[in-house]
Amino acid sequence: MAVRFSSVVEGSVEEVFAWHSRPGAISRLTPPWQPVRVRAEAASLRDGTAVLGLPGGLRWVASHRPNGYAPPHRFVDELTSLPLSAVLSWRHTHEFSPAGGTTTRVTDAVETALPRSALRAMFTYRHAQLADDLASHARARSWRSSPVTVALTGSAGLVGTALAALLSTGGHRVIRLNPHPARQPDERHWNPADPAPELLTGVDVVVHLASDPVGSGARPTLLLARRAATTAGGPSAFVAASDVGYYGREQGEEVLTEAGPRGDGALADAVAARESATAPAAEAGLRAVVVRTGIVQSPRGGALKRLFPLFSAGLGGSLGEGRRWLPWIGLDDLADVHLRAVLDAGLSGPVNAVAPEPVRLDDYARTLARVLARPALLPSPLAGLVLGGREAAADQRVEPDRLRRAGHHFRHPDLDAALRHVLGRA
Repeated sequence: MAVRFSSVVEGSVEEVFAWHSRPGAISRLTPPWQPVRVRAEAASLRDGTAVLGLPGGLRWVASHRPNGYAPPHRFVDELTSLPLSAVLSWRHTHEFSPAGGTTTRVTDAVETALPRSALRAMFTYRHAQLADDLASHARARSWRSSPVTVALTGSAGLVGTALAALLSTGGHRVIRLNPHPARQPDERHWNPADPAPELLTGVDVVVHLASDPVGSGARPTLLLARRAATTAGGPSAFVAASDVGYYGREQGEEVLTEAGPRGDGALADAVAARESATAPAAEAGLRAVVVRTGIVQSPRGGALKRLFPLFSAGLGGSLGEGRRWLPWIGLDDLADVHLRAVLDAGLSGPVNAVAPEPVRLDDYARTLARVLARPALLPSPLAGLVLGGREAAADQRVEPDRLRRAGHHFRHPDLDAALRHVLGRA
């Protein structure tokens, strides 16, 4: 007997099925708290094969079955990899049916010996993620209705992985710019010290997420911006990742918006240098955006990756000087900000990519403990040490003024909801 999970999402059956058929769908649906990595995506929902990497070198191979393929209403995959398939049965039927108006009922029916309770968090996440992504793409069509080709640096990183998948499931083409030789059709070799003249040919927008090496003076960013500016028929926009470190540390109660001045210190100097390095693109008439990013929330990386196991074990507590402000943002909300920067012709200049509700470190610790149903009553030097560095010393009350004035929608504007989503506690 199959375990079933069902929900209704906005979008036609054809649109929802198409979303699942595009590159990046399995990445967008894989819960971030699970120790799973996407190793290969299925080339076809009819008879393709997806491979997930599990701890201990195990692989979950999902083979799609032609006899279950009925677009746009159904596709089926089965676990076929040994030794897992010898001890665990898994046949997953994905069903899509009209639910009235412009909505679709999405049903996951899984034939397995696993109890429903063991699967509930995963499918709750998957259905919420699908609904939010479809809504994000619907909003994006109001900025630009036609697909674009995006050249992306840093595509293998935490943010790059999420953004590449969000773009491609929306029907956009992503060309990954990598320092190593190209191995796939949608990869190009990018030499940060000397970008090739043809690197950005046929590209509509450049998104530069890769960090500049220490001591480089942001020269890789400068050279990439120059290449974008000088490519005939090339990009019309240049989007670069930046950092709220631009405002300097220990700003206390001062509200920091894009209209404010840069701060002092080595971090502010480095961030300002990177932003200045995008000038050739803007001077050539390209729409240039610098995305000043806060502390990204995902158990796959950054501060939350370090704090999650500590708080899960009940060892969490006060994080350093608890009255300091922590400018945070959920990973999916950050991907949405970059998606808007790619497509919205009305957005240019600096943009603060932070949640609209900043929190203090003590509030962050209490919220994380509450979400995980663990105590966090006493000061914990270990927790402060694990957080450490940039996150613990930030004390920046940064607000997303440009996005707020643009009417930008945040999936998870408050910390509790954001953490529950990415930690499977919704």
